[in-house]
Amino acid sequence: MKVVTSEEMREIDRKTIRDYGISGNVLMEMAGHAVAARIKELFKTGKVIVLSGAGNNGGDGIVAARNLHNWGWDVKVILLAKQSKLSPDCLSQYRIAKKIGIAFDFRKKISKKDLHGAIVIDAIFGTGLSKPVSGPIEKVISFVNKSESPVISVDIPSGISSDTGQILGEAVMADCTVTFGLPKRGHMLYPGFEFTGRLFIEDIGFPSGLLTSGRLKVELIEKKDASLLMPERPKYSNKTDYGHVLIIAGSKGKTGAALMCSRSCLRTGAGLVTVGVPESLMNIFQKRATEEMTMPLPDDGKGILSAKAIDNILEFSKKVDVITVGPGIGISDDTKKLARELILNSSVPLVIDADGINSIKDNIGILKKARSPVIITPHTGEMARLLQKTVQSLKFKVKSSEKLQTLNSELQTLIEKDRINIAINFAKKTKTYLVLKGAPTIIAEPEGSAFINTTGNPGMASAGVGDVLTGIIAGLLGQGLNPLEASILGVFMHGLAGDISAGKKGEHSMIASDIIKEIPSAFKALRS
Repeated sequence: MKVVTSEEMREIDRKTIRDYGISGNVLMEMAGHAVAARIKELFKTGKVIVLSGAGNNGGDGIVAARNLHNWGWDVKVILLAKQSKLSPDCLSQYRIAKKIGIAFDFRKKISKKDLHGAIVIDAIFGTGLSKPVSGPIEKVISFVNKSESPVISVDIPSGISSDTGQILGEAVMADCTVTFGLPKRGHMLYPGFEFTGRLFIEDIGFPSGLLTSGRLKVELIEKKDASLLMPERPKYSNKTDYGHVLIIAGSKGKTGAALMCSRSCLRTGAGLVTVGVPESLMNIFQKRATEEMTMPLPDDGKGILSAKAIDNILEFSKKVDVITVGPGIGISDDTKKLARELILNSSVPLVIDADGINSIKDNIGILKKARSPVIITPHTGEMARLLQKTVQSLKFKVKSSEKLQTLNSELQTLIEKDRINIAINFAKKTKTYLVLKGAPTIIAEPEGSAFINTTGNPGMASAGVGDVLTGIIAGLLGQGLNPLEASILGVFMHGLAGDISAGKKGEHSMIASDIIKEIPSAFKALRS
């Protein structure tokens, strides 16, 4: 399912009216009826207060009020604007509703008496809001949020940016939101996701071709999409048919990262997994490795890989289908050189995570020179480090670690406010497949498309969970999926396994190895 910005939705509206001859009033009638029908389904009957703005969102709310009134509900509309300010379609609906006998008040204040025992329909702003809510309307929204009334928002909770999910001054905390045609980005991005409540996406007559257009570059990953990407397991096959993955990982104090990555890779179905580790730590790995094979690599004597390991890795890479680099390798001049040489010389796809990402943060331009496809999987902090040098050169002069830390914090805030566009721009610029981990995780590819993941939970904010994801993606690559498919399915499965684990362990007690244990359950859920 596509996910749209406010401008993309307006364009769908315009084309529906202009090119197909479906009038705005017809769309408003359908939208209002959809809201009313959903409320009737949820609440059966009751008292309703519609808080209506002056625009078309307010018109949708008035149509909903008219339908509920006709079904025998107790309905009242409070118009938070002067009659002279109503849009043409909203004014038309107001006049119809008045003739039918619906009670209207024009005022910008509400009281406990208004909301007592009522279901509130929020039809104040909709998707067109672009500036912070202020003045009397801000106080109205605050009053609604403090009440105990159930709230149903029309299209999007008033005060939420439909493009970024950010709160514009003050926002309605809805129990349910009824939107039309397609979900908006603000429904899926935090904090808008939490303000949206339960989301209903209603068909109000937009031509299907407009809703599936290739010009809409952002999509929602649903279970049916993920299930279609599942790799096949033919009966006549052996381990070599499911890929050999080489994982370059681990350093002194970080051996667990290598093992979690390799085990999740095996659980995802990889036929063979070899873990390349610092030779001084070989005994530790040998004691804990079972199904994994191990390859000792030259280190610097302190438990961190040496640049001398590059030749060994590149020679061994002739036998493998995927290379993963980064989990727990630490950061040194040698790891920086190792990451750079692998990007330039690997003949098989690369998955770069954790310290592999940190090792290239000062030289992201090298990604465009990669010999093979690259998947990079940063969390928000790592993404901020990747962007530091670019931003410094444009607008900052950072001369101290304190200033650099401040810049990193500012960049993380910026990323959280605009996750989708930042992910798309980075993937296009670097020609990589970017998995921007977080809530939600965004997958972006070099051609400019992005995908929003719908699985996962707060219990996954735990050490090692990212290493598990890296192993899952690498395992899927080894089984023949292309980088985009492996990223989409990998992220969805990772979150699904986390959701299954949270259902058993609870979000507070879940750890990374619990997610690995539930990868088989995630496969079964997708197969069903």
